[in-house]
Amino acid sequence: MKNIISGLFIFINIFILAQEEGIKFDQSNFKDLLAKAKKEKKLVFIDAYAVWCGPCKMMDKNVFTQKSVGDYFNKNFVSSRIDMEKGEGREIAQKFSVRSYPTFLFLNGDGDLVSQNYGYMEPSLFLSMAQDVNAVNSKEGSSKERFAKGEKSPEFLINIMKLHSNSDYEFARKASERYFENKPKNEEFTKDDAGFLFYFLKSSEDPNYKTFVTRKTEILKFLPEENYNEFNNQLVLGKVVEESIDEKSKKINDAYFLKTAEPLVGKEAALTKLNQTKLAYYEQNSNFLEYEKVALDYYKNSDTFEPNELLKAAWIFSDHVKTPSSLKKAAEWAEKSVMRGETSENTYILAKIYFSLGSKDLAKNFAEQSKNIASQSGKDASLAQALLN
Repeated sequence: MKNIISGLFIFINIFILAQEEGIKFDQSNFKDLLAKAKKEKKLVFIDAYAVWCGPCKMMDKNVFTQKSVGDYFNKNFVSSRIDMEKGEGREIAQKFSVRSYPTFLFLNGDGDLVSQNYGYMEPSLFLSMAQDVNAVNSKEGSSKERFAKGEKSPEFLINIMKLHSNSDYEFARKASERYFENKPKNEEFTKDDAGFLFYFLKSSEDPNYKTFVTRKTEILKFLPEENYNEFNNQLVLGKVVEESIDEKSKKINDAYFLKTAEPLVGKEAALTKLNQTKLAYYEQNSNFLEYEKVALDYYKNSDTFEPNELLKAAWIFSDHVKTPSSLKKAAEWAEKSVMRGETSENTYILAKIYFSLGSKDLAKNFAEQSKNIASQSGKDASLAQALLN
């Protein structure tokens, strides 16, 4: 018994010590967090999480508890963890467009967004991110200042690419160009290098395209040549896409696109790219009348498409299309996703479409399924519940 008590005492001490060493999260409400930060002349750090999020739990266990992380954050930020699916977390998620977890928000005392990053990070990278955000107090200066001065160490540039790929894509892209421009030809081209290259390369006119071509043999170690060639076609067509957009009419010039693209990639690939471009462009510009026309034509042989791709089109139809015949096609697309495996998302979309079509019994059935699946997985079921009310 004495040994058990002693062991328990040690465990409790270790647990308490870990809590003391890590980030001390303030449980105050959002308004008070801002007031405290303003008074202390600090930034607010918010770990925007969801209870069901695996990477969020990993951050909580492996990163927030680190002494080095705690020391820096406790000194420089007013920190808080807020569930984005409960209480005022929902308002915060909406205000700052939090759509993936974990999201790391840095705000000033007025509630203005200073920086926003996403996803699980190892402690060293997480610290680098925080130090860069807090660069006002850093003697080294921010990463942008150091970049402007010409710094080109691989570690520095890789950090920029990792940290800013979502929050400041253009900055991260420029860092990638400097990274590949200065990478010695005799230095190993790694899998991470290939990942960075593919992520930031958008056109055959980009500076990184030279690396894509000259390092082809090494890149093929990480993917089939068929995929390499397909990606190359997309890059070559990037310029054609730009030239095919009529900014006045907000439409794609089909004839010009096909005439220019076919000699480069062939008729079939050109036609596929044209339809994909039109769908993306019309969605982006909220031209859902044109989106509807293109989608109905492109997905008419729906068996040849991935269910998730069809589900996205069905979701857009459920929100923006009123034509009954079109909604029936959208229901078919959503059903293909449901048949592969029921999720709270695809059953909700199908329920919404059936409500629009007046099929209330079917709609309620799928809305109930969506609600139950969401509840069981700890997700927000309010949208499905709204259909049932």
